[in-house]
Amino acid sequence: MDQTEAELESFRQKWREEVSARRQSRTAGSAATPKPSHTSSSRSQVPRSTPPEIPTDKLRDRAEELDEVEPPGYHDLGEIESGRRLGDIGSSSAISTNEPRSALEHYEQAVEKESQGSLGDSVNLYRKAFRLDSGVHETYKKKHFPASSFQRPKPKQQDVNPSNAPVTVPNTAHHSLYGLPAALSNLLQDFSSLSIVGEAPPTDFSPAQPCPIATLPEELLVEILLQLAIHDVASFARLAQVCKRLAFLVATEERVWKRVALGPEVGFEAMHYEWACKVNGKPLGDDGEGELLLSSESENPPSVPSPLTTLLVPAIYPSYRALFRQRPRIRFNGCYISTVNYTRPGASSPTSISWNSPIHIVTYYRYLRFLRNGTCISLLTTAEPGDVIPHMLPENVHKNHSGGLPSAVMKDALRGRWRLSGPVQPILPLENQEGNALVPKAEEEGTVHVETEGVTPKYLYKMALSLGSAGRGVRNNKLVWKGYWSYNRLTDDWAEFGLKNDRAFYWSRVKSYGMGL
Repeated sequence: MDQTEAELESFRQKWREEVSARRQSRTAGSAATPKPSHTSSSRSQVPRSTPPEIPTDKLRDRAEELDEVEPPGYHDLGEIESGRRLGDIGSSSAISTNEPRSALEHYEQAVEKESQGSLGDSVNLYRKAFRLDSGVHETYKKKHFPASSFQRPKPKQQDVNPSNAPVTVPNTAHHSLYGLPAALSNLLQDFSSLSIVGEAPPTDFSPAQPCPIATLPEELLVEILLQLAIHDVASFARLAQVCKRLAFLVATEERVWKRVALGPEVGFEAMHYEWACKVNGKPLGDDGEGELLLSSESENPPSVPSPLTTLLVPAIYPSYRALFRQRPRIRFNGCYISTVNYTRPGASSPTSISWNSPIHIVTYYRYLRFLRNGTCISLLTTAEPGDVIPHMLPENVHKNHSGGLPSAVMKDALRGRWRLSGPVQPILPLENQEGNALVPKAEEEGTVHVETEGVTPKYLYKMALSLGSAGRGVRNNKLVWKGYWSYNRLTDDWAEFGLKNDRAFYWSRVKSYGMGL
């Protein structure tokens, strides 16, 4: 025990000495630290031209150390956090004076915040605006987007054709934008002052490409377009894809459209609203027997356009272009084809071991070609269009076709006549039960009446077809069945054919037909 107490007492003595030694060293260090003098302070205040360079790896280690220990502190924000003084531009007090008060101010500030991308603030401002006034959006629209800003200025009335104008000035009196949609009319109005632009040179240093058509006066240009439209209306319409000036002329040049609409090539001068010939193609009133008066050498019979056609513009159709596109008419530069497909069950063979009867798929075609002199060609066959269309000519009807010739498909072709219904042709007078004659009424326009020969001389076939449109932007390219009858000349009876499987006729263009009959 005495030895243990002695060791404990010696440990206590050493611990006291060590504590007193530490105290003496701390007091001595504080007394030895000198106060910062003027020289040292002036030396520390000298700015350095370049910061001391620290290796990149040490910077990375130091940054990782600081991130792990504590986030970096910013000690230079005291002046910013304390705010600016009164009177400073853009001070917080000045901002507070611009706080929105009315519903319109809230709405305007919300729009501004939304344009800056602050969607949260804009939503809050929108809510406050609508709480103050539920119709604030209308007030905002009237203030910033008045109705007067959307009204186009009306052009001044000018003399479009002054008497002293040169010949090359465009005659805008022949251009018609009436009847076009508003968007298209405004677009074409912008094209009216443009000119035809030639092709751009391939490089910046290459000479400009020559464009003779751009220097032509409009009178000569319109005459060229007129000849093109007479030859092929489709090519004339496709000129609108060339440039903006030609698009304006194609859509608005009434001189061209009037000639096309009233001409005998594809216009209404070639339309027949009364029978122009007999079923066999002979002229009306000729009772003699003869062949079909159809040949490539014969000329078109002279016809005069009905005065009713010219009176339809602008009362019913706003322009001749609309008249040509919308009024029902027959197309001559192609063929109307009806493709019929149906299935029927077949008879199984007695020696067959199959459980089910065979199914037959039946396919046949009906062809109708209309000619300008009032005649037509009708054909029912199983031959495909590629084998029939080249030989569907007037000279191939009712000819001796041997089986080895390609034109043998025309051996069943029937000749006939056609007419359109319209205000020119009234229906036959009717009688009521008392025997009093009823006043005839004009037919509804848009029906094609076709009469053809039968398979034997005692029959006569009659078709009633309605003109329609199939496809986008295309008119009068479809014939829909309305009725099909057979007339027996011996018994004077009419019988109606069923049209359960028959389909509509669709027009197909044939370039080889050209401008013939």
